[in-house]
Parts: sequence; structure tokens; C-alpha cells
Amino acid sequence: MLTDHRSISLSYLSTNLEILVHLEAIATLYQRENNRFHLVLNNVEFSKITDDTNFYFPKENEEENGKNLIWLEISPFRVIMTQQNKNGVNYRHYWERGIYGKSRYWLNENGESNQAKDSIYLRNFTRNLTFKGTSTPESLRIEYELWSNHLNLGHYVLHLEVN
Repeated sequence: MLTDHRSISLSYLSTNLEILVHLEAIATLYQRENNRFHLVLNNVEFSKITDDTNFYFPKENEEENGKNLIWLEISPFRVIMTQQNKNGVNYRHYWERGIYGKSRYWLNENGESNQAKDSIYLRNFTRNLTFKGTSTPESLRIEYELWSNHLNLGHYVLHLEVN
């Protein structure tokens, strides 16, 4: 099993809303099987991200409040992205080209995970999922729509570059 630390560039934007986030960081890359990888960003502090490019090295012993763990399970055919935060909003997205996946959002208060009944579920339709890389991922691009019943909540693009 391959385990490596890589610099990554992660962009998230909406094509019809004013949402644009860009993050550069060091992530841990784990190879699970052929063309299946886990990419983990630990101690991501979104409060320090601005419109300018920020590059930082996460520290293991920093105060954990307000910091996130972002975990991507990547294959050429599907991606699952989870954000976990001890005291805030958490989510899990499931994307696979041409299908409706689930997006789940929930709150952790005081480090306690709420039950599934306290979650909000939305649907996402993956228009495009492009994976590049042979032995390790080089780039990933996901274009999707977010839906609540019959209401379209926007079009989004997640773009990941692994150096």
C-alpha cells in the first residue's frame, strides 16, 4: 500500500452563485487498490482561507476547535468526499457520473455526532467526473448539480490537482 504526502490544490466553485474557494495544502495519499485512493487533509482551517492563495502545512498538535478533516475516496468511476468537524457542519457527498447521488449534511455539537434523523439529505446529479493519473491521481474534476426534491440548488465544480 502506497502512503505519500503530496501538495494539492483544491478548488470549489459554483457556476451560478458567488461561491469560490481555493485551498493549497499538504495531504496524505493512500493507495487502497489499483486506481482506488484515499486523500486526507487534516486540520484544515477554513477561517484562514481567503480569496488569495494560502499555502500551509498542517500541524498535528494544534488546537482542534474549528478545524476540519477532509477525506476523499477516489476512483476513476466514483468519488466520496467527507468533511468532519468536531463542532460544526459535516457533510458527505457521493458522486458517480450520470447518476443521482446523495449529499448528507449534519451538525456535531460539543463533539457529539447526531443521529441520521437529524441529517439533511439532498440529491446531486453528476454531469461529469474526470480522473487523470495512472499510478497515482494527478487531477480530478467533478461537475454536478445539487437538488432538493424538484428545486435545483445550483451547479458546482470541484477540481483537485495533486502534485
